[in-house]
Amino acid sequence: MSDRMLTMAEAVREAMSIAFDERPEVFLLGEDVGIYGGAFGVSGDMYHRYGSERVLDTPIAELGIVGAAVGAALSGMRPIVEIQFSDFTAQAMDQIANQAAKIHFMLGGALHVPMVLRTPQGSGTGAAAQHSQNLEPWFASVPGLKVVVPSNPADAKGLLLASIDDPNPVIFLEHKLLYKIPGRDPVPEGSERIPLGVAKVVREGKDLTIVATGIMVNKSYEVCEKLAAEGISVTLIDPRTISPLDMQPVYESVEKTGRLMVVQEGPAHAGFINEVIAQMAGSSSFGSLIAPIKRLAGMNIPIPYAPQLEKAAVPQIEDIEAAAREIVKNWR
Repeated sequence: MSDRMLTMAEAVREAMSIAFDERPEVFLLGEDVGIYGGAFGVSGDMYHRYGSERVLDTPIAELGIVGAAVGAALSGMRPIVEIQFSDFTAQAMDQIANQAAKIHFMLGGALHVPMVLRTPQGSGTGAAAQHSQNLEPWFASVPGLKVVVPSNPADAKGLLLASIDDPNPVIFLEHKLLYKIPGRDPVPEGSERIPLGVAKVVREGKDLTIVATGIMVNKSYEVCEKLAAEGISVTLIDPRTISPLDMQPVYESVEKTGRLMVVQEGPAHAGFINEVIAQMAGSSSFGSLIAPIKRLAGMNIPIPYAPQLEKAAVPQIEDIEAAAREIVKNWR
């Protein structure tokens, strides 16, 4: 059993390095991923270890970067694209949504696009409205794309290796605040994959089920620990892959707890967590609920620059705690 406590940046870099060693057709391209080591230092020393033919610095041209990756994938390569901020994928959405996601189906399955697009998302760094978004629902709404949102280093490593293996395009969303924080659990040695489309039960309880994504898993975990000390036990579920979405653990947990709260950083309006609510409402487990489903999400506004406003725009630990207490104590 490994006892290595890595940061998410280290775990992602290790996964890419393993894939580079396993498959000569894997390469990385993006802005400043080479000598500079990535905007957030994720690629690190890979340029010096693997050379400029496998770690490619590109111009500032997201449409061209993703277009080149799609073409390379169709030609038998397995590109890993790094877009500096998830917000900049807007420049490349034609290649992502109309090309990468569609080609396999439009050609009757004759070709695949084994491409991974990695990109940091989320608020908390004072980067303001154009560099702080959570665009999970954009990608999850596009048929043909798989969407992965890791919440910790161990999952990030295993999920990224599985994403690189996948014959389909995968969007891999990494929260920038998690890059330098070690996870709660050790990161295994070796090349073990975590299958896409399998949710993780982070902890089990009997009073409330919380489904959270990305950094909200970590914030919710802190709340679960505090409530446990007071005799309130909570099941915390991390979908890990939001498309395809594994709802079975959610159904099973709600049948035990009778209460459901969903938490995301992005705005509630048209957010991913609404899909969790919709699927729960249409399931046989819906009848197990003894309380209305609680939805906790960011405000429907662009992320402000001012630190106090940025913090107020998205759920914080105290907000999750207050909502959890409300649903448990008011609905018995």
